[in-house]
Amino acid sequence: MLLQTSMAVFSSSTSEPVSSFKPSQFLSRPPPSLSLRFFSVSIANDNCNRNHRLRHSSSSSSLKLYNPIFACRASSDSHETDSSRRKDDDSPVHGLSEKIVGVLGGGQLGRMLCQAASKMAIKVMVLDPSENCPASALAYDHMVRSFDDSATVEEFAKRCGVLTVEIEHVDVATLEKLEQQGIDCEPKASTIRISNYQAGFTILQDKYLQKVHFSRHGIPLPEFMEINNLEETKRAGEVYGYPLMIKSKRLAYDGRGNAVAKSEGELSSAIDVLGGFGRGLYVEKWAPFIKELAVTVARGRDNSILCYPVVETIHKENICHIVKAPADVPWRIRKLANDVAYKAISSLEGAGVFAVELFLTRDGQILLNEVAPRPHNSGHHTIESCYTSQFEQHLRAVVGLPLGDPSMKTPAAIMYNLLGEDEGEPGFKVAHQLIARALEIPGATAHWYDKPEMRRQRKMGHITLVGPSVGVLEARMKSMLREEGYENPNEVAPRVGIVMGSDSDLPVMKDAARILNMFGVSTEVRIVSAHRTPDLMYSYASSAGERGIQVIIAGAGGAAHLPGMVASLTPLPVIGVPVRASTLDGIDSLLSIVQMPRGVPVAMVAVNNATNAGLLAVRMLGIGDADLLARMNQYQEDTRDYVLTKAEKLRKDGWEAYLNQ
Repeated sequence: MLLQTSMAVFSSSTSEPVSSFKPSQFLSRPPPSLSLRFFSVSIANDNCNRNHRLRHSSSSSSLKLYNPIFACRASSDSHETDSSRRKDDDSPVHGLSEKIVGVLGGGQLGRMLCQAASKMAIKVMVLDPSENCPASALAYDHMVRSFDDSATVEEFAKRCGVLTVEIEHVDVATLEKLEQQGIDCEPKASTIRISNYQAGFTILQDKYLQKVHFSRHGIPLPEFMEINNLEETKRAGEVYGYPLMIKSKRLAYDGRGNAVAKSEGELSSAIDVLGGFGRGLYVEKWAPFIKELAVTVARGRDNSILCYPVVETIHKENICHIVKAPADVPWRIRKLANDVAYKAISSLEGAGVFAVELFLTRDGQILLNEVAPRPHNSGHHTIESCYTSQFEQHLRAVVGLPLGDPSMKTPAAIMYNLLGEDEGEPGFKVAHQLIARALEIPGATAHWYDKPEMRRQRKMGHITLVGPSVGVLEARMKSMLREEGYENPNEVAPRVGIVMGSDSDLPVMKDAARILNMFGVSTEVRIVSAHRTPDLMYSYASSAGERGIQVIIAGAGGAAHLPGMVASLTPLPVIGVPVRASTLDGIDSLLSIVQMPRGVPVAMVAVNNATNAGLLAVRMLGIGDADLLARMNQYQEDTRDYVLTKAEKLRKDGWEAYLNQ
């Protein structure tokens, strides 16, 4: 259980007290001499009301004393633990669920399940053979034995209210037996005869049976074929062409169990890499994908189903390396991906979180790659970016609580996997240096899995960045990685873009920039001509959202095509400012901007009134920014007080004295 303590440190060289600020001063950023910093301190609590960590060894009756700070019990003899006694007696459970959740596996997924459980005071026990597995330090109880041993799993399960998994490669026969004994397993282990194809948990262990199952339910898939010998594999190559994807049916994850043959001559070596036909193999037609997508899907005990936003996954040596949320694909593709994921999970049984991995092809098709019946690497970003993380959602689902809101609470997020760069201590050093750089970046959160051994390509932790857009976060990530041209991770991304066709418009448009600066809104000011630099205009407008721009203010005189052209190229709101030219007093510009065709809206202010354009942009941004909205309220109060002051002075002094001042 993690307890969070926040400490605030103020430093100021100014002698003026804060209370001396005038109301309007709160519209601007605080003076540079005043700084406020918050430091977050995490304190580990073992949830067991004791100060030392004790482990029981099956080979010795002696007790070993471990780190007293991260205190949590782990045992190989379950009958000796306090928690087993708690389960047998009538001690009440006061968490959000009375069920103790048992997890087969204690890796990083189990660790993050424990972290989510601590917020709801749900007790999580893990079964894992490693005494120092990542989940051990945070679990309510840890049985140090193998989850491959049937008797151990049975003993473990009887101490839990519900049994779930953090890795699908467990003994399904044991789970079936437990269900027959009345043990609650989520997702379900139930199956039907293979001749009728299987449904539920076993399908998700056997990737080939998974393909067969989803094919029978009309889910779009790459073409596939079972292979039992080299001749069948060669025939598959003739049918599907090359490159040819060869996969293991079982124990395939994180890139393991996949091999690519680029020609018939490479088939034998690819099959050997996978362990031969005795391991159980099948082939897939190469999917000409342009992006790999993923959807996290939650299914409740009442069969309610909720989908998280579609993300893009980028792999490094077949291991998930970077996740971008939301995926930069058209809305139609997002909907199609969600529909495929929803349909796939609807065909399965059991509650929990499922990860649906997808291919986006060049012709706009969505093809299902595979499904994992558990929280997944593609959903780690949800801890910081969504109202309900995938780990909290999985716990809600398996214990029978209502599913939480899966929508994003931040505009964008990027998850970067910390994969081992080297063996042993050099690898730890590289990872810790990267984390140190990450913590300098706004919106960055580091997760360290506390694995005792460092190996190349091993998942050791991850870093999540949240911010205004994927484009901004990509720049921050590149800065974190020390890529050339990205040296400043703290550079503030502009929220409002001010564009104009000529520098002659700047004397008018500067008023919008001044207003936005007064409200502390970051801006950029550019010359972008619709007629003289159309390529630049296209590039600017189409990329504005990716760079974090939320509103565009476009000033134009004469023909005044710029606001409308920009609005046609971006989904962002555009505010047009008609600029007075040498003829027609700006009425020509006003009429040009206001007469946009249906489907291309442009908000507009009065001729030369860039001040109102800036204020309107602030109000738009204030919808999702409570601080900015408060500043706007203050601005209105200051304006009212200013007018009332002048009115009172006029009343007291009379109009002649007032005019003579």
